[in-house]
Amino acid sequence: MTAAIVDDAIRSRMSVRAFLPKDVAREDIEAILDVASRAPSGTNCQPWKVYVLQGASRDALVDKTCAAHDAIRANPELAAQYQEEYDYYPAQWVSPYIDRRRKNGWGLYGLLGIGKADKDKMHVQHQRNFRFFDAPVGLMFTVDKVMGRGSLVDYGAFLQNIMVAARGRGLHTCPQAAWNGFSSIILPHIGAGEGEMLVCGMSLGYADPDAPVNTFHTPRVPVADFTRWME
Repeated sequence: MTAAIVDDAIRSRMSVRAFLPKDVAREDIEAILDVASRAPSGTNCQPWKVYVLQGASRDALVDKTCAAHDAIRANPELAAQYQEEYDYYPAQWVSPYIDRRRKNGWGLYGLLGIGKADKDKMHVQHQRNFRFFDAPVGLMFTVDKVMGRGSLVDYGAFLQNIMVAARGRGLHTCPQAAWNGFSSIILPHIGAGEGEMLVCGMSLGYADPDAPVNTFHTPRVPVADFTRWME
């Protein structure tokens, strides 16, 4: 193994937002999850639980969630029925994080020709999340609520392993916190237990190389900006 192979898998990872209608072999999904399970976790608790949606189960969840998303658009008061079980984003944004968020959002929308006043187009694009961006495989990740916040740190390592392992097999992913607000729809659909909490969803498949949206690449700040050397 060389550093270049590992580095390439990491650097080529991106949030793909348009997938080809090409099936993903079950053995590839199983192999990805198997190697991803080597992620570290506190006292080896391995807190992750994974639900793989394909075919009819995937399509039914898409229909249910998109219907709820459309209903909220028609009646914003319904949003109160759909709440995240944990705070993924801060209650109050501050710089530099809000600046990066805005640059990311308007960079993507600008590429797609969506202006700040194009509410209908924004709604359609946001709903692409709930269609798994047309990926044939949807993944839902849960954790038992009894676990502490440290399990979410463990989960991050597990999710990153999935995304990198997918790249090693020519596949792409898109991790999605957008699903979290619809856990009341998702958890019963996947048969999750009463004590489980939705962590996030993920799209998995083969990227559409001709989709303009897949030319969107987010920048990263230099190492010097987030590192302090203590000697």
